[in-house]
This record gives sequence, structure tokens and C-alpha cells, in this order.
Amino acid sequence: MTNFFKLKENRTNIRTEVIAGITTFLTMVYIIIVNPAILSGVGIPFEQVFMATIISAALGTIIMAFFANYPIAIAPGMGLNAYFATVVGMEGLSYQIIFGTVFLAGILFILLSLTKLRETLIAAIPPALKYGITAGIGLFIAFIGLRDAGIVQANDATLVTLGDLHQSMTLLSIVGLFIIIALISLNVKGALFIGMLVTGIIGFFTGHLKFDSVVSSPPAPVFFDIDIMGVFSHGLYGIVFVFLLVTLFDTTGTIIGVSEQAGLMKDGKLPRAKSALMADAVATTTGAMFGTSPSSAYIESSSGVSAGGRTGLTSLVVGLLFILSMFFSPIISAISSLPAITAPVLIIVGCFMMEGLARVDWKKFDEAFPAFAIILTMPLTSSIATGIAIGFITYPLMNLLGGKGKEVHGLLYVFGIIFIIQMVFFPVH
Repeated sequence: MTNFFKLKENRTNIRTEVIAGITTFLTMVYIIIVNPAILSGVGIPFEQVFMATIISAALGTIIMAFFANYPIAIAPGMGLNAYFATVVGMEGLSYQIIFGTVFLAGILFILLSLTKLRETLIAAIPPALKYGITAGIGLFIAFIGLRDAGIVQANDATLVTLGDLHQSMTLLSIVGLFIIIALISLNVKGALFIGMLVTGIIGFFTGHLKFDSVVSSPPAPVFFDIDIMGVFSHGLYGIVFVFLLVTLFDTTGTIIGVSEQAGLMKDGKLPRAKSALMADAVATTTGAMFGTSPSSAYIESSSGVSAGGRTGLTSLVVGLLFILSMFFSPIISAISSLPAITAPVLIIVGCFMMEGLARVDWKKFDEAFPAFAIILTMPLTSSIATGIAIGFITYPLMNLLGGKGKEVHGLLYVFGIIFIIQMVFFPVH
């Protein structure tokens, strides 16, 4: 094991890597609670999403361990699961059809990971759009958290207003939110997961959380419950593109960021980058076949790196812990059904996703406005796809009108035209 993962070469040891793996797992294990909670809300059986989440996370992370040898974990991404939930039911779309879009996006991701087109696509998208999309998704899922908690509610006059803070579920959600905020402020590892546990304990004693058992045999996984032909018959190419685009640059950005933190970059380049991206692509494709939204590299992997993780052994530990977690479906099912436990996590993760806005040049209007338009549009339209479309239309248009048309990559003009056609003639409501 020492030689396979090159522990000495990376100046680490088994004990350090195991501790780093446990640390990473604790900071991201909330996904096996939150992801089923989001997707089961649109009719997908909880047990199916639960097992699909674990299978895709374990598989992607273990592939990362053995083929890329990086301390980076993979799991269904936050934001895209919420987007998945919003498109299910639109114009009669079933979740099986949307799984078809995720499957096709995963296949395209695999193909892109084998070619140089991946680098071309990533380089073509300007930072303002990348950070704007990430921040827009952050506001989108934070709004969902506020709504699920009852902190905000619908209002005929103003569309949305403050909720009834006297409701017990809303009060418990606020308590859970402040517990997590306190833990993060104290730099407690695994603050999100620990905060959910504490909130769950409070919910148990207040009668909000009930469960019959903690441990049981893993639920039987459901395989290939997808409708690929429905993707083509409904013309859902835009949804496929959204899943592909967001997963691609989100994963790439996270992998590069964590690798820089761990000192694994060589002359500004990442060795075995194809293997790292392939781990996420395979996880996304496999996840769709079992029943979950696209996977992504997790920024929470940085916590394991901070604990000393430098090799794939860290990822292997994370993957094995995910497999172990499948025996705790009863308690996880009960926790997932209580919004007061999951909603605070959505709000906090939404905050984390705003970080990139500091890198947008707000003094340049042709950079600032497209990012602003994306951030504004996503939560107000409840559509990540619409936000991305607005960004890809306004950015090249504004630069072209400002005399900077040659500075914009040709692919952006192509995408801009495609999105205009899609929004005018094939809108998704």
C-alpha cells in the first residue's frame, strides 16, 4: 500500500492518510442525507436515491484513489440536485427522462475527458461567467433552504415574504442554522454533519424526529430506471448541456484548487488530470443509471488535505466509509424527512458558493453585468439553465458592442446563438 500510493514520495504515512480520509468524510457525509431529501421530494423513492448517492460517491472516489492517486472525494453535487428537482415535472417530464439527460451528460463528459476539447471548452468560458454561475447556484439552493425551513414563504403582493417564525419547524430550523454557524466559527471539523446530528437530537426530544431503528441491511439498488429516448423526443438538449457544463468546470476548478493546496501541481499543470476527471465522469454516468443527479469533486476534500492527506489512500478511506454508511438507511431516512435538519445545510452551502464573486472584476461593466444577470436570474426563475443562458447571451453581446468582440472565444458566440434559439423557440417552463 505504501508503494502503490507513493506515500514516502508524498511525505505522508498510513496513519495520516486514514485520519485525513475520516476528516473529509465527516465534512461531506451530509450529502447522503441532503441528496435523498431533495430528490425524494419529486417522487423518486428514497431508498433508490440513497443507494445511488452512495454507489456513485464510493465508485468515483475509489477510482480517484487508484487511478489518479489524489486525496479528492467525489459525490453528487449540491446545486445540480436542486436543479434536477426543478426540471422534473416540467411539461410532464418524468424523473426517468431527467436521469436520461444526466446519463447522456455523463457519457459526453467521459468523451471530453479523453480529448483536448475539454481544455478548450474550459478556457473559452470567462471567469465572470464561471463565478457568476457558481454564485447563482448558491443563491438558488440557499433560497430552497429558506423556503423548506419556512423562513420565507409565498406572498401574493410581493411574491415572497418572511415566514411565520412561531412555527415549531421554522424555529428548529433557525436553531439548527445557528448551531452550524457556531461550529464553523469555531473551526470544528465536520461542522455541517455535527450540526445536523445536534439538530436531530433536539428534534428527537421535541417530537419532530421519529425512527424505529438505526441499522439495517442496505436497500436493494435500482438499476437503469431511465428513459433516454424521452430526452430526444422532448428535445432536452439544453438540460444535458447544463448538467455537462456545470459539472465540467465545477469539478475542474475543485480538483485544481485542492491540488494546489496539497502542493500536487507541477509547473502549473496537474499530472493525471484525465484520470481525475474520468473519476467524476464515471461517477456521474453510474449515478444516473442507479438514480441520482450528477456527481462532482467536493471542495470539502480540502479539509482532508489540511489534515495531511496527500494521496489516493485518503480517497480510498472516504470511499470505504461511504460503503459502510449504506447500513444506516433507517436513521438517515428519518433525518432526511425533517426539513429543519437539511434546510440549514442548503443555506450554509449556498453561502460557501458565493466565494468566487470576489474574483469578478466589478469595475468592468461588460464583466460585471453578465455575472450579475446570472446571479439575479437563477433564484428568481428557479432555473439554473435560464441563468446560464442569460450569461452566455449577454457576455459576448456586450463585449461585441463594446469593441472587444475579438477577445471573446468563438465558442461563446456559438453558445449564445444556441441559447437565444432555445429560449425563443424551445423554452423550458
